[in-house]
Amino acid sequence: MPLLAFETSCDETSAAVVHQNRILSNVVSSQIRLHAQYGGVVPELAAREHLRNLLPVARTALERAGIGAHALEAISATQGPGLPSALMVGLKAAQALAFRLRRPFVGIHHHEAHLYSPWINGDPPAADFENFQANVSLIVSGGHTMLVHVAKDFRLRLLGSTLDDAAGECFDKVGKLMGLPYPAGPSIDRLAEGGDPKAFDFPRPLLQEPDHNFSFSGLKTSVRYFLRDHPDLTGDRHKLRDLCASVQAAIVDVLVGKTIRAACQAAVRCVTASGGVACNRSLRVQLAQACKDQNFCLRLAEPSLCTDNAAMIGILAEQKLKRRSHATSLDSDILPGWRLDQPVHSA
Repeated sequence: MPLLAFETSCDETSAAVVHQNRILSNVVSSQIRLHAQYGGVVPELAAREHLRNLLPVARTALERAGIGAHALEAISATQGPGLPSALMVGLKAAQALAFRLRRPFVGIHHHEAHLYSPWINGDPPAADFENFQANVSLIVSGGHTMLVHVAKDFRLRLLGSTLDDAAGECFDKVGKLMGLPYPAGPSIDRLAEGGDPKAFDFPRPLLQEPDHNFSFSGLKTSVRYFLRDHPDLTGDRHKLRDLCASVQAAIVDVLVGKTIRAACQAAVRCVTASGGVACNRSLRVQLAQACKDQNFCLRLAEPSLCTDNAAMIGILAEQKLKRRSHATSLDSDILPGWRLDQPVHSA
């Protein structure tokens, strides 16, 4: 069942071909350079770039997979959540192709696809669902931070999410205060490597609260006031590294601490992490150590699959068809605010 998937929820244009849990191709065209000059993603520009790039990206994905369009058995695309104008490009293109080829179409929840990306590995990459087990999954990116309990039968339960700024958003906003380029997360990660994470004491928001929600706006505000009171700090390269390490430590401590607590309370033995911020080296190291201490199995999404990509969309769509889920109506619309705990949208 070769399946073509599109992902256009934000600022990556991606197409992938999957077949029997294997990724035959996964092509991603990033718009980071375009949006960096504005300090963030500009929705209208993102949509225009998707319109420009989607067809070439799709052709490349099919060519790399060695499959013609008429050999496809299904089409899928991200239906939500995401930027409305960006989602529209991928969804309507996928629906049009499904209509033309008379193939089933599957609309996919972007966050749900992230949940299964840690189970994709190998060369060529394939989804290891034979060893799938119940887990608590951390999805952490620029727009979202959440904890999800995933049962053995793939049923989902949202445990908690961000009440304000997501972790990645906090990285970017704090980085902007420091004068770092967008996106600031990777820059903070690099600078923090040579810094002292205990040099400056920043708050760990909600870490001691019993629920599974996150909040990073207070940390951002704390850094803003700190820089106001120490205006010359960012000009000192050594102190800037200490500042990056200290801010990163605060964010990572919260992410790791709440994830491990949620896993213990859910009585699972497996933890997974995905999303763009899951590329952060300190998060990966500390989460691995915490899981080792608890004797938990840890599965981290490969860095190439942490950021938005169509491969994870296609893998999930194929699973839904295998589990005999209904195809999504070709008349269905984008769902920009689709929550993970809302019912699955189908025909």
